[in-house]
Amino acid sequence: MAGASTHAGERFGFGRAPTADEVAGWNIDIDRDGRKLPPGQGSVAKGRALFTAQCAACHGAKGEGGIGDGLVGGRGSLASAKPIKTVGSFWPYAPTLFDYIRRAMPMNAPQSLSPDETYAVVAYILNLNGLVADDAVMDAGTLPAVTMPNRNGFVPDPRPDVR
Repeated sequence: MAGASTHAGERFGFGRAPTADEVAGWNIDIDRDGRKLPPGQGSVAKGRALFTAQCAACHGAKGEGGIGDGLVGGRGSLASAKPIKTVGSFWPYAPTLFDYIRRAMPMNAPQSLSPDETYAVVAYILNLNGLVADDAVMDAGTLPAVTMPNRNGFVPDPRPDVR
């Protein structure tokens, strides 16, 4: 279509380009190495209280599952006939757990947790899975250092355009 605009608003007569602030509000991705983790910190103890208030109704009191997925257990089950995919058995990188929780949880109010609250919930979930101690504090330095049990359980994508 010769001369067609690349802006939907001009082409279709509605919409507009987002502002830089609008784009920045959604540019919150955290990669597996923890780049772009925000400042803040959260303890297992604070995470336990937040989990009880914000997460247990769906995920169970101890992350065992309910109307939401189980978050605990299943370690060693992935190669079995009935794999159980949880944070402790399947999730490959701790920083991406922060990313997911911050973006999508709690389901009724996604993106409502502060960075400190998100670090705390992540700390508690990692603790429930036996991956961090009861006195652990997660932040941008400690979270990427957590080695998840399934870290090497994925096949690298060999396509050159995805590296």
